[in-house]
Amino acid sequence: MQYGQAHAEVYDLVFTARGKDFRAESERLAQLIRARMPGASSLLDVACGTGAHLEVLAEHFEHVEGVELAPGMREVACRRLPGRVIHGADMRTFDLRLAFDAVICVGNSVACLDSAEELNRAVERMAAHLVRGGVLVVEPWFFSGDFLDGWVDGSVHKEDGRVVTQLTRAAKDGDKVRMEARFVVADRDGFHEFDETLTARPFARDEYTAALENAGLKPEFVRGFTLADGRPLAPGLFIGTRR
Repeated sequence: MQYGQAHAEVYDLVFTARGKDFRAESERLAQLIRARMPGASSLLDVACGTGAHLEVLAEHFEHVEGVELAPGMREVACRRLPGRVIHGADMRTFDLRLAFDAVICVGNSVACLDSAEELNRAVERMAAHLVRGGVLVVEPWFFSGDFLDGWVDGSVHKEDGRVVTQLTRAAKDGDKVRMEARFVVADRDGFHEFDETLTARPFARDEYTAALENAGLKPEFVRGFTLADGRPLAPGLFIGTRR
């Protein structure tokens, strides 16, 4: 799942207008990590997107870095976090030759993986970047079986000088989900329209647990993030502590 440049530029506005609170989520991540490793001072955000979480987490951890495969998202993150390192790499294969007290992978990121084997590979790579006793937090997408086939949605998002409309349709495609979105952006320069098609794969809860265990982590499952109106963003959060 790679977002294009046009989508990257409106990503934060679209999710914030829907009720996503990047600051509150980041502060909860810091709390979850410190509850398991009180002295944690370094953090790696895998598939960090636009860097919205990383910007807040930099207030809580002395050293933070990001990993982002999509060039458009990485460009936005680098603009937001000048002086911070944002690596261009794939979560399935990255090797920074560094170890962190905490690694996170939140949002829809793991849904870009094609199979349970790829999920295992990605979690193993994340765990390999943890110090002993370090903490991994992974936010799942829908669990397999929970997705509503034929789901459609539409929304309007406004900020000073810009309005974004979004129409979305999602349908099952074998064991994956094909999501089609159409955006119209109105700003001082005129109207801009673009389409984005993404493919995602819902995994079963036990596939996440197995991936954590296979990577040598002690798994937990805790309450997840919610939107401003109380609706859940995901089924929960998986936490793995390196033994």
